[in-house]
Amino acid sequence: MSSYKFVNYSWDDAKAASLDPVGRLIYRSNILGADQRITNTGGGNTSSKLTEKDPLTGQPTEVLWVKGSGGDLRTSTRENFSSLYQQKLIDFQKLYGARSDKGLKAKAEDDMVGMYTHATFNLNPRASSIDTPLHSFVPGKHVDHMHPNAIISIAASENCEKLTKEIFGGDMAYVPWMRPGFELGLAMQKISQDNPKVQAIMMGQHGFISWDNDEKACYTLTLDLIEKASAYIDAKYQAKGGDATAFGGAKYQTLAPEGRNAIFSAILPWLRGQVSQQKRFIGTVQDDEKILRFVNSKDAARLAELGTSCPDHFLRTKIKPLYVDWNPQTEDLASLKKKLAAGLEQYRKDYAAYYTKSKHANSPAMRDPNPTVVLIPGVGMVAWGKDKSESRVTAEFYNCAVEVMRGAEAIDKYIALPQQEAFDIEYWLLEEAKLQRMPAEKELARQVVIVIGAGSGIGKETAHRIVKEGAHIVCVDLNEGAAQATAKEIEAKYGVGIGVAGTGLSNCGPAIGLAANITDRASIRAMLDKVALAYGGFDSICVTAGIFVPSDTSGHIPDDKWALTFNINVTGSYFVADEAFKTWKEQGLKGNLVLTTSANAAVAKKGSLAYDTSKAAANHLVRELAIELSPLVRVNGVAPATVVQGSAMFPRDRVIGSLAKYNIPYKDDEATDSLVTKLAQFYADRTLTKSPITPADQAEAYFLLISKRLSKTTGQVITVDGGLHEAFLR
Repeated sequence: MSSYKFVNYSWDDAKAASLDPVGRLIYRSNILGADQRITNTGGGNTSSKLTEKDPLTGQPTEVLWVKGSGGDLRTSTRENFSSLYQQKLIDFQKLYGARSDKGLKAKAEDDMVGMYTHATFNLNPRASSIDTPLHSFVPGKHVDHMHPNAIISIAASENCEKLTKEIFGGDMAYVPWMRPGFELGLAMQKISQDNPKVQAIMMGQHGFISWDNDEKACYTLTLDLIEKASAYIDAKYQAKGGDATAFGGAKYQTLAPEGRNAIFSAILPWLRGQVSQQKRFIGTVQDDEKILRFVNSKDAARLAELGTSCPDHFLRTKIKPLYVDWNPQTEDLASLKKKLAAGLEQYRKDYAAYYTKSKHANSPAMRDPNPTVVLIPGVGMVAWGKDKSESRVTAEFYNCAVEVMRGAEAIDKYIALPQQEAFDIEYWLLEEAKLQRMPAEKELARQVVIVIGAGSGIGKETAHRIVKEGAHIVCVDLNEGAAQATAKEIEAKYGVGIGVAGTGLSNCGPAIGLAANITDRASIRAMLDKVALAYGGFDSICVTAGIFVPSDTSGHIPDDKWALTFNINVTGSYFVADEAFKTWKEQGLKGNLVLTTSANAAVAKKGSLAYDTSKAAANHLVRELAIELSPLVRVNGVAPATVVQGSAMFPRDRVIGSLAKYNIPYKDDEATDSLVTKLAQFYADRTLTKSPITPADQAEAYFLLISKRLSKTTGQVITVDGGLHEAFLR
């Protein structure tokens, strides 16, 4: 086609020409995956049959390069592609044909997946996709298997075969639903042999596959077919009234953004606790126009109950979402919570019944029966996953499911995959084996940790330390820019994940930066509500924020600075604990609170009266809160001392003042780093370990206290001071 309305044409001849053959496959994959209307995150695969030099014989041989198991086309690199001897894959047909137990879903078919490793070219470690036969057995040198919403709308229509002929004529063949694998590859091979001119096949309730001997032509053909399907659907959709009549028209009205945020922030921590009965989940909120059009509609309940169609969808969204028939115009939050509770109970019963009815003798044990997608009229959608990336993928896939239902209902009648077929994909032994092969989750996986004071010093170091263990980090600081800078450092190092869904704050990765004034309850509450919108709730809070006001020459500070010292070092921590506990109680999940005290709390000395007494109060606050918040929340403290290097509490003027106080020689024009090193070494020499104390040393203590390593420890203060005997407990 000369121009495209429904997909993006991104092929660049100059770019393609600069790449080697495998590089062009990766390039094609990336530009296909970059357009959500072409395929979803992690969905679909591409391949090229290329001539390579056999490392064993030195002779040219045909090699199938195909996107391997897992991975995402948009972000794929060479490492995401497996390489296999094409002739060996073809020869497997004889091996398979000789099996007496061959057939769709038969053991012989599953056994063939294990054979792919025997066809590996050049010791490529990437595991092969279950879709490998689809690419190997069709004749094209270059193959695209995509999951476009428009194509799946046709595939998920009651009259799919008829519509395929009507829309594409003889340009696209049709194969009814078959589970991906060897049998589907053989079926496609026969279709292409019987119809040599065909270069594409509609896969019932799945997607489509297309091919060509020229890679650019293959890319263009893929786009042309999606464009044609999209144009057909759009014409039918507009003829039926378009958005105004979509899904039977509106039943409920959308709440204003402020109202939606208020509902979400109030209900999400409780909902997170409800769905996290077995393992904790991270949430993603979607409340854009398209999802609201669906959840508000007359047909939403009917269509949601049918469940999803494409296997890629329901592997993430489960067999169906939880739709709550709540009237946002006439019912309140208490009513929503009551209906959600009843809906969750029924959902679990339905899922257990689905499992019991569909299971086989060798099926894996039933997995978590809670929904991963919750739909609320007037408000939007909440998706859950083991981490932010997975929850965004889940949300993305249900967005796709909604578009599929919209398209199918516009041209025909939407039908879901039969429950037995869905179960046989969800609980496929090969799928279970893939899950079992996944690496163990990190120690703080599935958790959200708020670090207050993360803009600098100990807080910044703590945020970087904790994220290494798999936690999602909310960086909070009075200086919002500093908090966001720390969050950006984390994202730059660990990435934002592969999901592309989520609206507002929920469109985030493993870290966000927020502002809060811990001496202001309203500011704390606003921050905690934003955390709920971003991640669904939180698990632990580390308060590293603090203040030290240097005294004048007489050893005193102004009265207002005395009050400020106590407000930040004591009252602020209490406000955080008191507001957070409201959320912790709603959520019902075990949590951790770690406050920052100081070795100064146990040592009386001149020059820091306000600071030292405030930290002594903070020490006791730890003990009091441990009692008040038990048994749901463990409360502990970290008592640093002499942290000079990297600390925001030691600006140049305080360092110089301390050097002068201790008669340590220095020059007025001496570099700040040099001054800091001198003071740090002086403090280190006073300790038993004779080592300078760094923010990283403190961060290790915060990590230990929010982990399960010290799960029976509460009401305690861990000193990280290098061994100041003056501060020993007495």
